[in-house]
Amino acid sequence: MKHTYYILYAVLGLFSLTSCSDFLDQPADERTEIKINSEKDEEKIVMLLNTAYPSGNYMWIAELSADNMVDNQCPHLPSNPNDKQILTHYNYGSYAKYNDELFRFEPAASATYSDYDSPGMMWSSIWSSVATCNYAIKAINEWEAAGHTLSAKLRAARAEGKLLRAYNHFIAANLFCQPYKDETLSKKDIGLPYVTEPETELIVKYERGNVADLYKSIQKDLEDGLQDVNDLNYGIATKYHFNVNAAHAFAARFYLYTRQYDKVIEHANAVLGTNDERTAGMLLDYSKFEGCTYLDDFAHVWQDPEADNNIMLLCTNSILQRMVFGYRYSYAGDKCQESLMVRTRCPFWSGFICPPQAIVCGMLFSSSSSDYGFFSSKIGEEFEYTDKIAGIGYPHIVQRLFTCSELLLERAEAKIMTGQCSEGAQDIMLYWNSAYDSFCEKDKMAYNKNVIPMTEESIISYYSKGSTPNALPDWTTWTSQVSPSFVVPEDAVPYMNCVNDIRRYETSFEGLRFFDLKRWGLTYKHTMGLRSDLYISEASSDVRALELPWESIASGLEKSRNTVQDDPATSKMTLNKNAFVYKSK
Repeated sequence: MKHTYYILYAVLGLFSLTSCSDFLDQPADERTEIKINSEKDEEKIVMLLNTAYPSGNYMWIAELSADNMVDNQCPHLPSNPNDKQILTHYNYGSYAKYNDELFRFEPAASATYSDYDSPGMMWSSIWSSVATCNYAIKAINEWEAAGHTLSAKLRAARAEGKLLRAYNHFIAANLFCQPYKDETLSKKDIGLPYVTEPETELIVKYERGNVADLYKSIQKDLEDGLQDVNDLNYGIATKYHFNVNAAHAFAARFYLYTRQYDKVIEHANAVLGTNDERTAGMLLDYSKFEGCTYLDDFAHVWQDPEADNNIMLLCTNSILQRMVFGYRYSYAGDKCQESLMVRTRCPFWSGFICPPQAIVCGMLFSSSSSDYGFFSSKIGEEFEYTDKIAGIGYPHIVQRLFTCSELLLERAEAKIMTGQCSEGAQDIMLYWNSAYDSFCEKDKMAYNKNVIPMTEESIISYYSKGSTPNALPDWTTWTSQVSPSFVVPEDAVPYMNCVNDIRRYETSFEGLRFFDLKRWGLTYKHTMGLRSDLYISEASSDVRALELPWESIASGLEKSRNTVQDDPATSKMTLNKNAFVYKSK
């Protein structure tokens, strides 16, 4: 069965800070034509790609759709396991109505393209970015087709365009489609078109295709980009582009999601190397938090482009920091204990309810008559004023797209799934133990006496079947729910339970937990309200694919879910012309 839909984005990528409504007001024949007429125009292509990076942020919608947060209005135990263990609830309001919808695994019907951190804003941001990439790639291809030899600058630019185009489709697939299962099963899941040509008309008809073909196209662009990727066009802003290390990190993640484990290890090694001492030096350096006092101080350490741990950063338009703490949905209760390892008994530390890493690097815990759970300084906001007197401008969150710490855990998973359990454990131990080694001397004196080094033996004893903490999944019971080809060997179960636990901790507040739940096929639930209404997300459920924005569905785009849903109200068809304008805190 062929699926078709309509995309409205044409030249949105050329106007990265205009609202969606402003874009829709533009006639199709007013698009900027991008051509290379001489070698002097090479810089024009480089500058065009500087504007191509998506401004949307998927972290909040992914967190709401994962299992890391609780509804504070629902009775739950306190975040601190040392507090009196009685059910309680807090009447914190939702930041926006669409937050409630996503937490119920429903379409975000109340959100629009212009709502920060919404599926609509992320969707429009993705296709805007793809459009800009396509204009740049087409211009380079036409220059080459005219008989010109591509310079190193243009080859690198085309590689950047292809890598970014692949990344955009990859994120869209993981948000709005079912997870990749295998080449056969994924042909049955509705995908997205792989858009490779600039638009010549405002409304264009596409075949939506299937997930298997979508991933093949992503892999082709990824591998094409890897051949010519080069950092020569980036100047001092290398970390804000698809640099060489970022290309390998993206490749490792893509191959992990498609279970091509040998390639995961190959590309992770290209960044991390194979020497543990060298690799440890590329992980998060906790000594940098010495002297940090305020939230912004901690955030600057997390988001530092000079930090070896940060491979690629993206400046996004986001109010994530405002929504994740003090409102209805937060890292609190049992979910806080699970995701941030807030535990009274653990073989890897003693004397604290959570790991010293969480304390020293700005995970802020609050518990009294009002339990707000945890807050992470890694999502610190930067506000760009356009009018200081009026207090308006653009709120930004610097998103860490790829880090060495997360890449190391990806390599550990790949090793475990290829039968190299001890080698995978070595990577996990390197991730965990090196954190304490990098503490400043003051923090070492305060914390190291309470730190117990992680060993392979402690991993096996703590994460073995029947003894895992916080109801970690029994990997032997659900391996066939994603694909019959995805099977965790029995001897790998404790190691994979450990990967699950540590990855959940490492990627907290960043949205990748949602992708892990989908690709692993884990079933989880949300409970809401005073009645503890139950909402379940199962591996085979169509709610695993976020529904597309209602504006796109209203324009003729086919839904991602098969369930019957109400059509969006026609009263919502007027878009907000003040998109990207927000009051400062």
